[in-house]
Amino acid sequence: MSRFFWLREDRAATARYTGDFNAGRKWSLPGARCSACGATWSATGHQYPSVDLSHLPERGEFEKPRSEPYAELARLRERVRLLAPPTATLPPGTGFGPLVGTARGDLGPLTWQGNYLLLLRRDTLDRLQAEGARGLLGCRTELQWKQRNPPEFLELQIEPHGQLHPDCIPSDVPPPCTTCGRYGISRPDEPMIDASSLPSELDLFRVGNFATMLVGTERFMDAVRRLDLDGISFRELPTR
Repeated sequence: MSRFFWLREDRAATARYTGDFNAGRKWSLPGARCSACGATWSATGHQYPSVDLSHLPERGEFEKPRSEPYAELARLRERVRLLAPPTATLPPGTGFGPLVGTARGDLGPLTWQGNYLLLLRRDTLDRLQAEGARGLLGCRTELQWKQRNPPEFLELQIEPHGQLHPDCIPSDVPPPCTTCGRYGISRPDEPMIDASSLPSELDLFRVGNFATMLVGTERFMDAVRRLDLDGISFRELPTR
């Protein structure tokens, strides 16, 4: 049976690199104000850097972070749905397009923003793919470097596919809002993955109902270790 691992930044490893970057998403859906559940919210971890909104007549409506009534969010979501992957749920706050910002120094072979956004040097991505890691989509960034001859860093588009198993979610957590879809769960102390929800063709993906959690297969972990890439910690996740 396949094994799956929760990926996070290994800060002890990345701390030895002196570089840093400061970047944000080019476009995003607004946050939602829901009249049904009363919440104003945005999701984190739903990022599609390959989706280009530059030819969309309404692209300006996706450039300013804000919150809107849920009906307006739903209208804007329909404008981008055909541009996004068919499995994308597009919750409030979903980001599109490349990262835009500044970078400097040595970022190492890979670098993180939080524990949910992963940038790889192009040669790092090439090496992982040569080692057999499947389904890795590297997308261009628009980072302005404060040095000559900077390295090329790509952002991985890591899409939500698996789900937390219901057995690791406390029984007193209310179900998702039937209008806006908000599911007010915190990350379980002992997360567990629903085996029936796991993709069979990807070695790296997000947890669909907790998209800041990145999950890799044993194949992905083995590729990282064979290449001696530092910066990623692996914690095995039980499945049921």
